[in-house]
Amino acid sequence: FIELPEISCQFPHFAPEAGRNPTETVCVEKMCADGRILEIHIGPMPDGGMVSTYNDITERKQAELAFRDSEYRIRLITDAVPALIAYVDSEQRYRFTNQPYEEWFGRPRSTINGQLMSDVLGTELYEARRHFAEQALAGQRVTFEIDLTTAGGRIRFALATYVPHFGPGGVVLGFFAMIQDITERRMAAEEIREAKENLERRVAERTIELTAVNRQLSQEIDERRLAEEALRLAKAEAEQANMSKTKFIAGASHDLLQPLNAARVFTETVAGSRLGPRNRGLVANLSLALQSLEDLLSTLLDISKLDAGALQPDICDFRLDDLLMLLANETAPQAKAKGLALRWVGSSAVVRSDPLLITRVLRNFLSNAIRYTPGGTILLGCRRQRGMVEIQVLDSGTGIPEEKLGLIFEEFQRLAADPQGNDGGMGLGLAIVERIARLLDHRIVVRSAPGRGSLFGITLPLGDVARLRPHAPAVDTVARLDRVRGIRVMVVENDRAERIAMQALLQSWHCEVEVVGSGAAALGRLRSMRQRPDVVVADFHLDAEETGLQVLNSIHAFYRQPVPGIILTADRTSEILDAVREGGYQFLNKPLKPARLRSLLAHFAERNARG
Repeated sequence: FIELPEISCQFPHFAPEAGRNPTETVCVEKMCADGRILEIHIGPMPDGGMVSTYNDITERKQAELAFRDSEYRIRLITDAVPALIAYVDSEQRYRFTNQPYEEWFGRPRSTINGQLMSDVLGTELYEARRHFAEQALAGQRVTFEIDLTTAGGRIRFALATYVPHFGPGGVVLGFFAMIQDITERRMAAEEIREAKENLERRVAERTIELTAVNRQLSQEIDERRLAEEALRLAKAEAEQANMSKTKFIAGASHDLLQPLNAARVFTETVAGSRLGPRNRGLVANLSLALQSLEDLLSTLLDISKLDAGALQPDICDFRLDDLLMLLANETAPQAKAKGLALRWVGSSAVVRSDPLLITRVLRNFLSNAIRYTPGGTILLGCRRQRGMVEIQVLDSGTGIPEEKLGLIFEEFQRLAADPQGNDGGMGLGLAIVERIARLLDHRIVVRSAPGRGSLFGITLPLGDVARLRPHAPAVDTVARLDRVRGIRVMVVENDRAERIAMQALLQSWHCEVEVVGSGAAALGRLRSMRQRPDVVVADFHLDAEETGLQVLNSIHAFYRQPVPGIILTADRTSEILDAVREGGYQFLNKPLKPARLRSLLAHFAERNARG
């Protein structure tokens, strides 16, 4: 129940003085204090009174407000889309258009919405679209390209899409139309087509030009190929000649080391006997001459192997301190004999290289330092440098002029005359050093000042402690040398002169000696011996491709237990050294140094005595 004031007060237009027709019915809307909206119909009664009806239209008004808000939001979105959007009903009348659509045709929506497509577009434009509109109203989605003329008279290209709007039961209520301007795309495609045609024309023209140039280049290439082939053949011939020379030197050096070994052994045997002062001096001079010859042949052999590429480095990680200690201990007596002070500084560094080749390099540095230092100090040490270690030999000797620093690594180039008039060497040591450094890809460092001394060094990369190679069993070389008396030694040597020399040397040490020339002879002799030998000394290269390693392994199998073995060879390749080590045997180079052999035999004798 709604209480209202006087009708005439609420609706003054019904008052008599308002001048309205008393028979006219009026409909008004009124919002109540509680927010409801009423629709009030007021009309006159026949008897002169008034009748009023009240309807609550709050929900309808709210729905109308929501619809207007939704339409506003939709229009806000569609107006922002860069495309022409419209909705056409089943009678082909426009019911909605967005702002770009209206701007394209230059007409307000009031003159478009509610109008037929044919009236808005005109006969020509409508006929171009009529078929697609009919397809959309038949329930098919269609896409097609059309030409549009703007309000300013410009021709634009567009892509139109008609999407049917289905109602309940699948009835088509109309269709949505979306038209996109593809003028730039069409123009870009046209430009690409024209550019392609121009490119194809230019390519054809350039192809003709290049064909002519290619013919000329082919002729020049053929001529150059013939020249390069001639150079290659000439280079191959030169390399073959150099290789033949290198192989000849290597073979000759190797063959000469064999008889030289016998001469050295004979000399040491004679030197160990009772001689008069004059004869002892002659034997000493003979020994020095043989040592010089051995050094020369060994150096030539090393150079030939390096030049022929026959020397393959055995790269591993090793502790630098062990190498420095070995070099210091073996060089100290030479330095002391010349009145020089040899100092060395240890290092905890682990480096990665070939330890044997690095030892050869450093021995050369130390030998030169002793030879060319008349007095003072020689220092052996190392210095770390950004992941590298530089091993250095410093001396206080005569030094080298700067203009000669570039020559000292060439063959037969001596540093200078020995200050004390001694032999200055053959001038091949640093040539070997340079080749070894090149093989290992290490850097050689040389600094010198005349009258003040020199520094020679080689730079090695740091290694990894985790990759350290296990140490080979150490051999005590300080055993008492008189222990060799009575030791049983079998010598396997195919060269008769060396067999005689080895027998004479070992007998001069009071050893019990058996000498044979092959593995078969060794096994035959062992069958007749009452006791097995304490040590077997075998040459590596025997006759008929037999090796000393095979003989030692056969003797091992014969006794079913290891027999100490020493391999002698003039072949200094790393493969043989590795094979000897893997077999658990000792290795001595030819020409043999008898003191080293005697020390090894004394070691084995002491080990046998300990059981």
